[in-house]
Amino acid sequence: MASIVKPQLVLKYDAEVLAEGRIELLVPYAEGERVVVFVVSVSTEPFAELTEAAESSLDFWDNPLDDQDWNNA
Repeated sequence: MASIVKPQLVLKYDAEVLAEGRIELLVPYAEGERVVVFVVSVSTEPFAELTEAAESSLDFWDNPLDDQDWNNA
């Protein structure tokens, strides 16, 4: 028997933790409706992870096959 797949609305909030570890969000759902919340800590620098990855190694670009493709483009 095939299962029914329902699309889900995903909302992203950028919130600051308040006293005693609380976060308050206003959501577009009715009182009593159940939701799932994922909490992810973010760096204060918006692109810290991307910057770190970009600075970690340039070996990716040292690729003779890639150089050949780009030189002939």
